[in-house]
Amino acid sequence: MSIRKQDRPRSLEGLKTFSYLEELILDNNLLGNDLLLPRLPHLHTLTLNKNQITELESLLDHLAEVVPSLQYLSLLGNIACPNELVCKEKDEDDYQRYRYFVLHKLTNLKFLDTRKVTRREREEALIRGAFMKVVKPKDAKGSSAAASASPEMHYTPLPAASRDLTNHRGILGKCRYIYYGKHSEGNRFIRDDQL
Repeated sequence: MSIRKQDRPRSLEGLKTFSYLEELILDNNLLGNDLLLPRLPHLHTLTLNKNQITELESLLDHLAEVVPSLQYLSLLGNIACPNELVCKEKDEDDYQRYRYFVLHKLTNLKFLDTRKVTRREREEALIRGAFMKVVKPKDAKGSSAAASASPEMHYTPLPAASRDLTNHRGILGKCRYIYYGKHSEGNRFIRDDQL
């Protein structure tokens, strides 16, 4: 039996009658940030792949409350799960920060997406997981639309004379400051014994 896209379930209210449910696969169901699961204390496996979940923190808080036995979770294919194969702006570091944040919120997980949770990941999530939440600018759409509408309004540190594409002269100048790098942000992570 095939289910048409418009026939896919939008409400999970009927699951409350299955309080002993252990595995639940909700892939490809157009579920969004308004996802509300009933309390399922025995649920240990949940897959929400390829839905429309964009807000990670509220989902994780909800799951921690209603599915305390959760050990296997998969969120691949959602905007909330950064994946370099789906979005060109994301990379492996974004995905790893996401993993730390999820493991910080759901401490019982053994598998997240397609990978087993390692002891090192669990330790890192305990220490830094709370700080791995990705925060987006509030007006991201407005600023990108304004930038694409008027490309001449882009900020550039170059003088106006060097922005002319027909003028190929180099711009030279003198600076009275010499940068040695001792106050750079990157150097604050280097210990003296590593120099």
